[in-house]
Amino acid sequence: MELNRQQNHFKIELQRLEDDLLSRLSTACGNFLGDISLVEQLEITKTTAAHIQDKVVEAQENETKINEAREIYRPAAERASLLFFIINDLNKINPMYQFSLKSFISVFSKAMERVECGEDVSSRVAALTEAITYSVFLYTSQGLFETDKLTFLSHAAFQIQLKQNLIDAQEFDFLLRFPVEASKVSPVSFLSPHAWGAIKSISSMQEFHGLDRDIESSHKRWRKIVESSCPEKERLPQDWKNKSCIQKLIILRALRPDRVMYTLRDFVGDCMGAKYVETARLEFDKLYESSSPSTPVFFILSPGVNPLKEVEKLGLMLGLSIELGNLHNVSLGQGQEDVAERALRNSSKLGHWVILQNVHLVASWLPHLEALLEREAADSHPSYRVFITGEPAPSPEQHVIPRGILENAIKITNEPPTGMNPSLHAAINNFSQDTLEMCSREQEFNSMFFSLCFFHACVTERRRFGPQGWNHKYPFSSGDLTISTNVLFNYLESNNKVPWEDLCYLFGEIMYGGHITNIWDRRLCKAYLQEFMHPKMFDGEFYLCPGFMAPPFMDHSGYHTYIDEHLPPESPTLYGLHPNAELECLTLTSDNLFKTLLELQPQDSSRGDGAVLSTEEKVKSIIEDLLDKLPEQYNMAEMLVKATERSPYVSVCLQECERMNLLLGEIMASLNELDLGLKGELTISSTMETLESALFNDAVPDSWARLSYPSSKTLTRWFSDLNCSCRDLDSWTQDLVQPAVVWLSGLFNPQSFLTAILQTIARKNQWPLDKMTLTADVTKKTKDDFGHPPREGAYIHGLFIEGARWDTQSGVIAEAVLRDLTPPMPVLYVRAVPAEEQELKNTYECPVYRTKHRGSTYVWTFYLRNRQPPAKWILAGVALLLSV
Repeated sequence: MELNRQQNHFKIELQRLEDDLLSRLSTACGNFLGDISLVEQLEITKTTAAHIQDKVVEAQENETKINEAREIYRPAAERASLLFFIINDLNKINPMYQFSLKSFISVFSKAMERVECGEDVSSRVAALTEAITYSVFLYTSQGLFETDKLTFLSHAAFQIQLKQNLIDAQEFDFLLRFPVEASKVSPVSFLSPHAWGAIKSISSMQEFHGLDRDIESSHKRWRKIVESSCPEKERLPQDWKNKSCIQKLIILRALRPDRVMYTLRDFVGDCMGAKYVETARLEFDKLYESSSPSTPVFFILSPGVNPLKEVEKLGLMLGLSIELGNLHNVSLGQGQEDVAERALRNSSKLGHWVILQNVHLVASWLPHLEALLEREAADSHPSYRVFITGEPAPSPEQHVIPRGILENAIKITNEPPTGMNPSLHAAINNFSQDTLEMCSREQEFNSMFFSLCFFHACVTERRRFGPQGWNHKYPFSSGDLTISTNVLFNYLESNNKVPWEDLCYLFGEIMYGGHITNIWDRRLCKAYLQEFMHPKMFDGEFYLCPGFMAPPFMDHSGYHTYIDEHLPPESPTLYGLHPNAELECLTLTSDNLFKTLLELQPQDSSRGDGAVLSTEEKVKSIIEDLLDKLPEQYNMAEMLVKATERSPYVSVCLQECERMNLLLGEIMASLNELDLGLKGELTISSTMETLESALFNDAVPDSWARLSYPSSKTLTRWFSDLNCSCRDLDSWTQDLVQPAVVWLSGLFNPQSFLTAILQTIARKNQWPLDKMTLTADVTKKTKDDFGHPPREGAYIHGLFIEGARWDTQSGVIAEAVLRDLTPPMPVLYVRAVPAEEQELKNTYECPVYRTKHRGSTYVWTFYLRNRQPPAKWILAGVALLLSV
C-alpha cells in the first residue's frame, strides 16, 4: 500500500539521517576520547607479513575505538536527529519555515566547537547534548513568529521527554486531543458546563479517578485555584499536588484554559532550562557571522517593521553603503528583475552586498532567482552577501517562495511590539512638533489629533482579539492616519466651526472605512469615532477609555510622557471590550497550539510498548465507533406521502432531512471506503489519506464539512451534535408538526426556518412579506419548560451570548461575568410583525452568527432589550452565537 510504502521510506530516511549524524558526530568529537580517527587505508606493498599483521591489529583497535565512541555519543546523535525532524516539521505550521540538513549540520558542528569539555565522558556527552539543543533552539527561533515560538518549544520539550520516557504517552495523547463530555449543567458555580464536561472526561482516566467528586466536595479549595490570577502557580489540593507536570497540565487545561500558555512556558523551563523561555535574541552582527555567499539572510516581514535598518547600520561599520556604491538596494516589482539580476552578478565578483526587497511580489521570477543565487555564489568574492525580504502568504496554498531559497537562508523575523502603549507612541511618532504647530487653531487641532491617534491605536490593536475584535482582518496602516491628519488640518483651516459629522464620515467611511467590507465592522468604526470625536472633548475631563483622560494641550514630547505616566496597563477595557475578551483570546490560542502539536506528532508507529495506538489502529477504532453510532438515513418517499399540506415549516423539515441524507451518505461511503483501504482491499488514494489524517487529528474531514453547516468544533463534538440534530429531526418527522422548541443551532439552514416564521404569519394575516420583520423576545424559561409550540411564531433555543450576558431577572443585556465567556441564552420567542410596529427604542441591534468565527457565518439580526447606550455593546463586540 502507498501508506505503508511512505512509512517504510520515512523509517529508512530516519535511520539514514541518524547514521549520518552519528558518523559526523563521532568524527567531530575525536578530541574528547583521544584518537578515534577513521582507519587509514592499508598499504600492502613492499611490507613484511609481520608488518601487515601489525597494521591489521592497529586497524582493528581504531575501529573498536570508533564503535565505542559511537555508542558513548549516541545520545547526543539521537538528540540531534530528533531536533532535525522537529524543525523539519515546522513547515506544517508555516511554509516559510524551511530548514536544510546542510545548515543543520553546520549549526551543531559549531555548537560542538564551542562546547566546554568536562572531566569525564558522561559530563562531556551531557554538555554536548545541551549545546546542540540550545544552538538549534537559537538558530530556529530567530526565524519564527512570536505566536509559533512556544509551539516549537513545547513540541521539542514533549518529544525529548517522550524519547527519555519521562512522560506517559497516553496522558500526552489525552492532553492533545482533550475529549470533553457533553454537559448542560455544572454542579459547581465556578465552572462552566464545558469545563465540567472536561473534568468528567478527565475523571474517566485511572490516574484522575475521583477528581470530579473531589471538586464537588472540596469546592472552596478548587474555587481558589480557578479564580486565582495565576492558577499555574497555585498548589493543587490534597493528593493532587503530587501529580506530574503533564497531569497538572491536563487538570489546568480543564479549569483555566486561558492560562495554559503560561503553564507550558513553566513546563518548558522546568524540563529544558529557564534560558529557553527567555526572550533573548541574537544580535544581527552575530547572525551575520553565520552567513556566507551561498547562505543569504532572509527577513520574514511583519507590518510596521523595517528590518533593513540593521543591515544598513552593519554595512556602514564594514564600509558598505548605497552612497559608496557597494551596497545595492533593489525593491522588486514593476520590472525590476533585470536590475536585481545585474546587481547580483556584479556584486558576486566585486564582493558587494545586495538587498532584494519584497520578493513575494515577483512569484514567476523566483525559480530563476533560486538558480541565480546558487550560480553566483559559486566562485564568488568572499565578502559577497545577499539580503532578502518577503512577506508570508495569507494561506499555505498561496505560498510562492521556493523551498531552496528558504532552506539555504538564515531566516529572521522582526515583529513590532503589541499593545496600546507602543501603538499609541508609534502613531504619534509618525509626526513631528511641526505637525502640531501647523494649524492656526492649534488647541483644537492638537486635541483632535491626539484623539485620532488613539482611535488609530484602537482599531489596529483590536485585531489581536480575533473575530470579537473585527469580523475580518483589515490592513489599517500609518498611511490612513497621515491622510486623516491632513484632512483634519484642511477642514479646521477652512471652517469656522468644527465639522464633526463631516470628519467622522470621512474618517469612518473613506479613510479607514475604505478598508472595511463588513457592515458590523463599519458600525464599530463609526461607534469609535462617535466616542472619540465630539464637542465634549473641549470641555475638559474627557475620557478616551476608562482611567485615561484626554491630555491637555501639550507639545510632541509631552504627549509621549503623558502616555507613559497616565495610560492604564494593557487590558481589553482600553478598547471597550470586556476582560473576558482577553481570556477568550488566550483560550483560543492555547486550543490552536494543542491542535498544531497534535498535527505535528509522528503518525507512523506507536511510542513504545503499549503506549498509544498507531495511526492505522487508532483510525480503525474511530471508523468502527463512528459507523456504529451513525444514524439511519431518512425515508424521503414515506415522508412525502405524510406531507399532505406543504406549510413553510414542513418544507423546512423536508429540506433538512434531504441535507442530512446527503451528509450521512457521504460519511458512510467515505468511512467504508477507508476501512477497505486500511484492510488492504483497496488502494489508498490521496482522498482517503486526507480522511485518515482528519480522523486521527479529531478534525471534521473537508468532504463532510462541505455538506454540513459551519462549525469550529472537534470531530467528536461535531458528531455528537450531528446525532442530536438527527434526534430532533426524528421527533419532527413523526407527524411533521412543529416542535415545541426548535434547536436552531442544529439546523443546516437556520435562515430558512426564520423565514418560514415570516411566511407563515404573513399568509395567516395576509400581510406583504417585504413589509414584515422578526422580533425576538427573551423568555425566562428553558427548553424543558415548554410542552407545545406557540400559536404563532416559534420558540428557539441553543443560542449563546458573547461579550455580555443576559440578565434574566431584569430582561436586559448586562455586563458579562468574569470567566463566563459565552453564557447560554434562555429560550427566545420569535414572531413576525409589521416592520413599522417593531419596537426599537432601548434595544441593541444584535447580530447572530453560527460560530465564534463570525464573518461569513452571519445568520440574522435580533433586537435585544437594553438600558445602556448601544455604543457600549458595539465596542464590546456583543453578538449571539449558535455554537461555541
